[in-house]
Amino acid sequence: MKSYQEMTKEELLAEKESLEAEYASIKEEGLKLDMSRGKPSPDQLDLAMPMMTALHEESDIIDGMGQDVRNYGSMDGIPEAKALVAQMIGCRPEQVIVYGNSSLNVMYDQVARAELFGICGNTPWKDQGKIKFLCPVPGYDRHFSVTEEFGIEMVNIPMSESGPDMDLVEKYVNTDPSVKGIWCVPKYSNPQGFVYSDETVRRFANLHPAAPDFRIFWDNAYAVHHLYDDDQAEIPEILSECERAGNPDIVLEFCSTSKISFSGAGIAALAASENNLADIRKRLAIQTIGYDKVNQLRHVRFFRDLDGIKAHMRKHAALIRPKFELLNQLFINEETPRGIGSWVMPKGGYFISFESLPGCAAAIVAKCKEAGVVLTGAGAAFPYKKDPSDNVIRIAPTYPSVDELREAARVFVVVARLVSAEHLLEGK
Repeated sequence: MKSYQEMTKEELLAEKESLEAEYASIKEEGLKLDMSRGKPSPDQLDLAMPMMTALHEESDIIDGMGQDVRNYGSMDGIPEAKALVAQMIGCRPEQVIVYGNSSLNVMYDQVARAELFGICGNTPWKDQGKIKFLCPVPGYDRHFSVTEEFGIEMVNIPMSESGPDMDLVEKYVNTDPSVKGIWCVPKYSNPQGFVYSDETVRRFANLHPAAPDFRIFWDNAYAVHHLYDDDQAEIPEILSECERAGNPDIVLEFCSTSKISFSGAGIAALAASENNLADIRKRLAIQTIGYDKVNQLRHVRFFRDLDGIKAHMRKHAALIRPKFELLNQLFINEETPRGIGSWVMPKGGYFISFESLPGCAAAIVAKCKEAGVVLTGAGAAFPYKKDPSDNVIRIAPTYPSVDELREAARVFVVVARLVSAEHLLEGK
């Protein structure tokens, strides 16, 4: 099979004509398939349904401190839930605050507190003039929406398979006091599935920020989301690394069970140093009387410990691994020989990041939508939704059934080939 770059103009025109006919036929099928968000499938959510009976009317509803979880108290989480989260991300229970169901909400609140009140006694961000946040790209669109919401200038930092470009990160953080934070998804990053190397994690821990209120926003969203039992990524525990480097306050770590138990009814948490926790608790005491401790206890009773979480996540992996492998094999068969796309098969997480020929991503996404397959918007993985090369497409394979995914992938392949052929013909 010839790559498209090797084809003559006449061969490309013939390919384009054939693909146009196939695309027209697909549009007549009236498909309605959605791969726009990284949602667990109904089958995955069903795995946690026994949690609904982990507590019942005869249950003991007293936490480890002897408090009735139905009542006020334990503003920052019940002890058992702190211990469970600490096991999941590898820190100490006393470093954890347990919130409601959304880690994104926790991150938003942290940025809002920094804007309004400052961090650990420093001047509020809103009173410091123009401030910046570093954004590894491609990255998580909802992270970028948070900083955009507050008018914070976002700076692109290129990603590699070992993590963000640390030379560039160090240059910005260590010399520019207007740089206040960086978004990080250190394990199975969104959307590429990259894993930060040990060296990258330790370089983060050893930053010397020019701003005393700089913080690493360490979104450990996929800490236990492995696809394979025998090939699981592990990274150094960031809080311990920062302590060893003499930088205990530099990092705020976020996590949740949103893609472990229920997306809309999990538990979220923040882990940080005692200085950061004290600063946060001061505001939390005014913001809330406490989060849903009944749900926290329900999670503890269902999972029990880290072994329980791992056993549960193996069930998740068994459901979603075939979907990732289906896409990977299809791309190997259809895209690689034609030289029109690249990707990395992740070992965990929720996404595959497909890189088309430059200048093709927006057209591919638009044509897929026209054919009934909704993808994440082109440019979404970049601040301000501006992909400088217009070539990154985030694919979320988890929600559709295998049969639906196969149909959606068929459409994607035809469209990617068609748009690529059209693009290359423009240069002939």
